[in-house]
Parts: sequence; C-alpha cells; structure tokens
Amino acid sequence: MSDKPVILVTRKLPEAVEKRLGLDYDARLNPDDALYAKDELIERAKGAQGILPCHTEHFSADVIEQLPEEVKIIANFSVGYDHVDVEAAKKRGLVVTNTPDVLSDATAELTMMLMIGAARRASEGERLVRSREWKDWSPAFMVGTQVTGKRLGILGLGRVGQVVAKRARGFNMEIHYHDFQKLPPEVEEGAVFYENLEDMLPVCDFLSIHCNATPETTGLMNTERFALLPDGAIFVNAARGAIHDDDALIEALQSGKLGAAGIDAYNNEPNIDPRFAELPNTFLMPHIGSATAETRDAMGFRALDNLDAFFAGKEPGDRVA
Repeated sequence: MSDKPVILVTRKLPEAVEKRLGLDYDARLNPDDALYAKDELIERAKGAQGILPCHTEHFSADVIEQLPEEVKIIANFSVGYDHVDVEAAKKRGLVVTNTPDVLSDATAELTMMLMIGAARRASEGERLVRSREWKDWSPAFMVGTQVTGKRLGILGLGRVGQVVAKRARGFNMEIHYHDFQKLPPEVEEGAVFYENLEDMLPVCDFLSIHCNATPETTGLMNTERFALLPDGAIFVNAARGAIHDDDALIEALQSGKLGAAGIDAYNNEPNIDPRFAELPNTFLMPHIGSATAETRDAMGFRALDNLDAFFAGKEPGDRVA
C-alpha cells in the first residue's frame, strides 16, 4: 500500500498536472471527466486525505458534514470558491484553497472578446455567414457600437479587473470603477473611483463584472441598477452569474435599455435560462474565461503547490478557509 497521501481528483486535469500529481500523491483520477453527483462525490472521497475539485462540484454544508473524516483539505482548481461553504469548512476544520493570479490574463482576454463581440454583433454576423444568408454590403448593414474611446465601468478592480483596465486602455477607453475601497494611485492608473455603485452606473457605456459572488453581491445587478445605465449600454459578465439577476438582465436586453450583453458566467450552469440564446443581442460563451493551455496548467500547479504546503505541515499560500 502506498504511503503517499490519497487525493480525489474530481475532473480530468491537464496531462502535465496529472503527471506531477502522480509523483507525490496517490491520485484517484477521473479519466472520463465524469461529473460526480453529491452521493458519488462523498463515496469516492472515502480514504482520501484531500480533494482537488473544480467549481463544478458543490460543497454545501450538508456535503461537508458527510465527507469522510480523513479528508483534511479541499484544494480548488479555480480562483472562485463560492461553490464551497467556507463557514461550514471552517467549523469542521477543513482547509480550503484556491488558485488566484494565474488566470487573470486569460480571463481579461475573454472579457475583451465578450466586450467587442457584443458591441460589434459578432454572434449575428457569424450566423449570417455560416447559414449563407449574407447577401450584400450596405452602409446600414450590421452596424454596431464602437468600443474605442468609450467609458468602461469595472465592478471590482481586483486582479482580473486591473488587467481588463490595462487592456481597455489600449482602446483609449476611460476607466471608472467601484470597489469596497479606493485603490492606491499607482494601481488606479487614472481610473475614477466611485464609493457607491449607483453613482458609477450612469457614466458606463460598458459595464464589466469582476467581483466575487458573495451574499452581498448576489443579484447586485437588478432591475433598478440596470435602469441607471445609459440607454444602449453594453453589459459584460465573465465572473459569476450570481452577480446579475436573470430576469432583470433579460428584460433590459429585450427592452433595448441594454444594447447588448457578452456573457461567460451564468446562473444554474450549464442549464442556463433559454431566453439568453433566443435574444439576438447576446454574445454567449460557455464559461471559458480560463480556458487556455497555459492557464489551465498554471491553475493545476498552483493547486498542487497548496497541497504540497499542506502535507509538508506548512500554511498553504492560497488558503481561504
């Protein structure tokens, strides 16, 4: 029997990550990339000292209570950890870690794609070409919204938000932001701070979401706040679907209050509200903000760094519980 710590890996990880994992751990891999239901997750965790999950596994208080006693750490393969009941984990003495920093560039790239794709009607255009319904060119054909020089509001100027701001400055965009506190001038780089979100929304030609999903931010973008945006504003969410209220967002898109939306994060993924797909002014991606080979490797190595520290008796660098 191996004396290496047993780690339950809930999804198929990059080859390089699984190879490194196998050097120091007895890894229970998921080569078929199956999605484990609650009961199967708990059953497979028997005999494991750690779990390396993704955001697709939900560790509610009920699940945490039923995990085998030998499980001591949940080392997430994700920067977000809203799928883990942190308070329940703390109560049980379960260590929880995440993978910050390493996916900021990839998520910022995806955010810019969502922004431009929504503004320039990319989904409509691609459908026309693929269906061979594109007939000709005219001055009135496929007219969208220009990104260059517009005002970008960023909700959460953290790691990803800061990179988005940097990329957006390449389009000469004027940066505005709301966060729980004003950041140092060297971090702001000229961005305008708003203590109250409601004060920022009226100046946002584009609004991009980059805050965590917490009880305070869940449903933050509701009917009243969408109404504060300029008519025709473009909404982008590459963070968490919980930040926006689906009914409010869809109503704003249907009414024309919002000109368009670029979305990579949804409520109830992957069973999203079907109305999003029916709207012509949505540019939709399947939660792929971190989906580059370089970033996925880096996320896995960061999760392994946290496991290595824990089993060496040290404090994991990315501990959140």
